[in-house]
Amino acid sequence: MNGRKGPSLSALYIPSEVTLRRSGGASALNAAKSRHAPGLDPSRFLAHSHLAEELGIFGGSMDFLRTPDERFNGLPDFAFEPSYLDVDDTEGGRLRMHYLDEGPADAPPVLLMHGEPTWCFLYRHMIPFFKDARHRVVAPDLIGFGRSDKPTQRSDYTYQRHVDWAAEWLQKVDLKGITLFCQDWGGLIGLRLVARMPERFARVVVANTALPTGDIPMGAAFLSWREYSQSVPEFDAGRIVSGGTTSKISDEEVAAYNAPFPDSRYLAGARQFPMLVPDAPDDPASAANRAAWETLKSLHTPFLTVFGEDDKIMAGVDGIFQKLIPGAAGRDHTILPNAGHFLQEDAGPALAQATLKFIAQS
Repeated sequence: MNGRKGPSLSALYIPSEVTLRRSGGASALNAAKSRHAPGLDPSRFLAHSHLAEELGIFGGSMDFLRTPDERFNGLPDFAFEPSYLDVDDTEGGRLRMHYLDEGPADAPPVLLMHGEPTWCFLYRHMIPFFKDARHRVVAPDLIGFGRSDKPTQRSDYTYQRHVDWAAEWLQKVDLKGITLFCQDWGGLIGLRLVARMPERFARVVVANTALPTGDIPMGAAFLSWREYSQSVPEFDAGRIVSGGTTSKISDEEVAAYNAPFPDSRYLAGARQFPMLVPDAPDDPASAANRAAWETLKSLHTPFLTVFGEDDKIMAGVDGIFQKLIPGAAGRDHTILPNAGHFLQEDAGPALAQATLKFIAQS
């Protein structure tokens, strides 16, 4: 952003494992290299506000970090190839968004959307079931998470920007006839996409998620989580995921959830997400979510709820969807026993099978 203070020139050379960039793109870094530092690898060159303005190579764009690829080597049960698309950072630059794209390109697509503080690794036990059923399976990493770029300022993250980033990505991937499976913030964003582009969606499965407007007070479980997320000195994504499961996960899986975040500078998006949930009627996202609800209540798109019995934060929200959304009538809604907030970890195969059954029935 214009006007941000950057480091001194002496601090512009940083270790290769840290990649702090501006979303103006690689071409600007290459220009800086050729004109001012011909012996410097652009990936090790930090183009920040003071030098950028001096060189005149950047307009307004977000500073962001890109997690080194080697952080994702050898993760358990995760032999998937990465795909990438750029999205508009809304400030004149571009951000790279990562996604998995498995199965036949012309097959009916299943879109898997993660939430806080996870990434598409969350779906590793579900993807094979959809592939075996001859579906295309697409699982993006939200901006700030996984292998996607991570703006460094918490103020860069807003609910609307997350929706806009995901919408641009979806339009570029150009999925149609989508079966959406969404959990946590994957629903807060994914359901906004359904309301915005209902013609792209054939059916929706919601799991431990909501679409809050701020008109109903948040429960104690959410408020406790939000306070913890802001006050804990070390935000350990892997331990948070483990704590939100009933089966618990291995140390290797904990490490995989922490892989996108080499240090605290990469965590701006994860730290900010809990603060973006609308918790008052005049929240910046409240009006847009109310409008989305009005659209959803007018749709007859088939709609299924599959919630975890042991998720205290989302308990009872499934009933709201069942009551208000026409396409939810008469469906085999399920509450899975022995499943917590991150039910993909506790019951991934059961979730995939329930989704495939729903596809076959609708």
